[in-house]
Amino acid sequence: MKGSTYRRCSCRDPKTGKELGTSCPKRNSRNHCTYSVRQELSPREDGSRRSFARGGYDSHKKAQADLDRVRALLGLAASDDPEGTELIAEMLAEVSRERSPLPEVEETRRRLNAGQDLIGSLTVSEWLDRWLAGKRIRKSGLNRYETDIRVHLKPRIGNRRLDRLRVSHLSEMFTDIRDANAQILEDNAQRRAAIDKLATVPWKGAENRARRKAMKAALDEMPGFRRITGPATRQHVKATLRAALNDAIGQQIITFNPAAHVEIDPVRKPKALVWTDERVAKWEQTGEKPSPVMVWTPQQTGAFLDFVAEDRLYAMWHLIAFRGLRRGEACGQPWSETNLDTHSLTVSSQLVQDGWEIEASDPKTDSGYRVVALDDDTVDVLKRHRERQDADRTEWGSAWVETGHVFTQEDGSWLHPGKVTDLFERLVAASGLPPIRLHDLRHGAATLMLAADIDIKIVSDTLGHSDTRITRDIYQSVLPQVGKNAAEATAKLVPLQRKAEAEEVARKTEKARKKAERAKKAQAGGKKKAKRKKPKPKPKP
Repeated sequence: MKGSTYRRCSCRDPKTGKELGTSCPKRNSRNHCTYSVRQELSPREDGSRRSFARGGYDSHKKAQADLDRVRALLGLAASDDPEGTELIAEMLAEVSRERSPLPEVEETRRRLNAGQDLIGSLTVSEWLDRWLAGKRIRKSGLNRYETDIRVHLKPRIGNRRLDRLRVSHLSEMFTDIRDANAQILEDNAQRRAAIDKLATVPWKGAENRARRKAMKAALDEMPGFRRITGPATRQHVKATLRAALNDAIGQQIITFNPAAHVEIDPVRKPKALVWTDERVAKWEQTGEKPSPVMVWTPQQTGAFLDFVAEDRLYAMWHLIAFRGLRRGEACGQPWSETNLDTHSLTVSSQLVQDGWEIEASDPKTDSGYRVVALDDDTVDVLKRHRERQDADRTEWGSAWVETGHVFTQEDGSWLHPGKVTDLFERLVAASGLPPIRLHDLRHGAATLMLAADIDIKIVSDTLGHSDTRITRDIYQSVLPQVGKNAAEATAKLVPLQRKAEAEEVARKTEKARKKAERAKKAQAGGKKKAKRKKPKPKPKP
C-alpha cells in the first residue's frame, strides 16, 4: 500500500480565503511549510478507501519517523491474517481521525497477540469495574471488594493507566492514607474537645444560651467523627488490588503486578490471653482488657455454662464452647446434617451477616466443610434442645416457621448472627465473669482440646482450618498449668551435670538423715525395753 511524506503550505489568500498551496511566494523558504504524511490502509468491507493522514510536522525527519511507525504497525499482521489486518487498519484510522498519539509497536503487538482491544488505554478504574463485575463470590465478600475499590482505590489511582501502574504509585497511595488518618485523628480530637467544652456551659441564662448556640454552630462546621483506615483495612485494600491485577496478568493485559511488591505496615494480630486470677483482678480495678482476644479458663467456661443452663439457646453456647463452631455455622446448622445417633454433625452451611441483612452461604473455606464428632454430654444437650424445639413448634402451631435449623428464634425463623452476639454479651455481663467475645468461645474450645493433648491435626480438622499452622498461630492460648507441665517436661530432657551432682548430694543427705532417724528410734526403743525388764525391788521383811 502506498504512503508518502510531503510539504504543505497552509497560507490563505486574504481575498478568497482559499489555501495558496504551491502558489505561496514563501513556499521555498526552508522553515515556512510543514510536512505531512499519508498512508493508504486496507479498504473497508464495503470497498471504500481509508487512510492514515497527519500533518503539522516541522521537519521531514519527524514526518518520516511517524510514517515508518505506521508501516511497522501495518506489518504486525501477517498476510494470511485478514482479521488482524482489519483490526490494525481500524485502529490507525481512528488514531488519525481522533488525532491521538500513535501507539507503540511492541505494545500493539502484545495486545494483538493477546486478543485485546488495540484502541484506547485501559485505566485502573475501568479494569476494577470490569473485574468486579466478573466476580462470582458471596455477597458479603463482593461488598467488601466494592468498598475497597470505591473508598480507596478509585479516588487515588483510578485515573492512572493500568499498564503504567507502578509500585511508587501504590506507595504514594498508602502514604496518603496514613496522612489522612493523622488528619482524621486530629479532627476527631478537636470535635471531642469542643463537645466536652460545650458540656461545661450551663443551660440557664441568656448569655449562656447564646454562648451554647455559637458553640453548636461552630461544632456543626467541624467534620463529623470518622474512623481511620487501620492496618488490617490497608492490608485488605492491598489484597483486593493484588487479586484484580493478578487477573489482569492472567488475561495478558499487563505483565507486572505492583501490588505484590509494595510494602506497607504489617498487621500485628492480637495474641489470645487467658483470664488468669491476676488479670481478672486488674480488670476489676481498671475495667481494661489485657488483649482484645481473651480466653476463659476451664473453670470460668464451666461457670458460664452453669449460669446460662436455663437459657433457650444453652445448646448453642455449649456446642460453640466444646466443639468450636463459628457463629454463622452454629446459626445455620440444619437438623438434617446433625446425626445424634452417630454422635456427629456435618458443617455444610452458614448464615452470613451483610450489614444487617443475613443470607445463607457455604462455609468460609473448602476446609469449612467438615464432620465434627460429638461427645455424650453434647449429644444429650442437643436431644433436650430438640425436645424443647418440638414443644415450641406445637405451641406456635401454624405460625411456626419451618427452617429445619437446629437453633432458631422462638417462632422457628432464622437466628440473626448479630442478635446472637448481643445476647451473648449481655449474658456474660450478667454472669459477672470477665468479658470475652462470642468468637473467643471458639478460641477456648481449641485451647481446651490442645490442653487435653488432642493431636493438632484433629483440632485443626474440628475447627475447619486448612492448615495446622493456623491452629497453632491463632488458637493455641496455652493455659497456665499446661504451660508449666510443658516446661517441666522440657527441663527433664536436658541432662545437666551440676544438676545431677546436686541431686546426688541431696539424695545422699536425705539417705543419711533417714538412717540417723532410724538409729535414733532404735536406740530409744532399746532404752524403753531395758526399762521394762528392770527387776522390781523386793519388799523389806
